[in-house]
Amino acid sequence: MRVGVTGHMDLGPETTDLVAEALRAHLLELRETQPADMIGVSCLAPGADRIFARILLDMGGRLEVIMPSGEYTAELADPGSDGDPALAELLSRADFVRPIAEPLARPQVYVAVNDAMLESVDSLVAVWNGVASTKLGGTAHVVHTARSRSIPVKIIWPKGATRQS
Repeated sequence: MRVGVTGHMDLGPETTDLVAEALRAHLLELRETQPADMIGVSCLAPGADRIFARILLDMGGRLEVIMPSGEYTAELADPGSDGDPALAELLSRADFVRPIAEPLARPQVYVAVNDAMLESVDSLVAVWNGVASTKLGGTAHVVHTARSRSIPVKIIWPKGATRQS
């Protein structure tokens, strides 16, 4: 079973805990109903993607990563450090890392990454507050695209969850 993830990056600490609990419950339910190997597909953006990846790996699942561009890793790194330790740790635990051959991260690249992810999954889990958006490559766009392709989508947005401003 292959599960893709999309979701908000700007989750506060309380929301992170709520989302982690809801994601864990969803992945456990998937594993019970479909006991085949679970493979998660993610671009490892901060927030929802990384929470999903950690839970998946802790449950014994396998992780595939699609990297949007060479610039992406640099964008996510902490300035003045040797990079983002959370990203580096999750990349080191991934079974497969597939780069999209674009030097710059821009909306069209995120659309291409999301298309590649959706083409390779059986279902999608979206950590999404349900607010519509016209932002290409954003969570709302990915959910809409998945639904238009008849990919089952599970929305995760626990009661009390908020986005940071």
